[in-house]
Amino acid sequence: MLTIGCHLSSSKGFLSMGRTASSIGADTFAFFTRNPRGGSAKAIDADDAAVLNAWMRERGFGKLVAHAPYTLNCCSDKPHAREFARQAMADDLVRMEFTPHNYYNFHPGSHVKQGAEAGIEMIAAVLNDVLAPEQTTTVLLETMAGKGTEVGRSFEELAAIIDRVELADHMGVCFDTCHVHDAGYDIVNDLDGVLEEFDRVLGIDRLKAVHINDSKNPCGAHKDRHETIGAGHIGIEAFERIVNHPALRDLPFILETPNELDGYANEIEVLRNLQR
Repeated sequence: MLTIGCHLSSSKGFLSMGRTASSIGADTFAFFTRNPRGGSAKAIDADDAAVLNAWMRERGFGKLVAHAPYTLNCCSDKPHAREFARQAMADDLVRMEFTPHNYYNFHPGSHVKQGAEAGIEMIAAVLNDVLAPEQTTTVLLETMAGKGTEVGRSFEELAAIIDRVELADHMGVCFDTCHVHDAGYDIVNDLDGVLEEFDRVLGIDRLKAVHINDSKNPCGAHKDRHETIGAGHIGIEAFERIVNHPALRDLPFILETPNELDGYANEIEVLRNLQR
């Protein structure tokens, strides 16, 4: 059965997110580890986290896909911004151990005209500082649409980062359907070819999670504007192929479409009904 959920607010705690997920038919979810537009993080309630862990085990939840705040830029041209990203990620990975064996996803960053190669080196340097051999969390680089000076617009850029990470066994990739479509990968007409290229460049075993979103823009637009499932340029027929593809069907799928909870519940039902 499709493992699917959406981004949920963590404002009421861990168990509240689990209950909300169950109420909309989800069996996984995503949440921001701290304020998505800032840097603050509230204290962890260890008891609340433990109750959520038990809740998920009892209900057969898949892996969670936590998300770093958007403000992190590991390859900023400003040293203080890179240091903030390093400190926040290090703290987040400690916090993630309260919900162990899950995923921590982040946007690689924008090199701000320093060049992609410089950006790749800086991102890898941060990862080499924050990853620990004993952690249970897998860190996911997200595929990016390629707007501005984003790093991660190609599979090759993601591979170049991972190749420089010493503890690469703690690394994976989150495949965002809107982003790869906007980056120019034709998942509508050649999903097999795109995933074969991913396997050639990164290795299909690096593919750990999917952000499942339609796109407001045509393939290759490099704009990153999400649309509800079936209402954009990717379309419902392509999503049927995506949720049934043998390389994807057993991964956790996270919706990031422009929706409220009732909309997410509807999309979860639609996508479950597409899986054969």
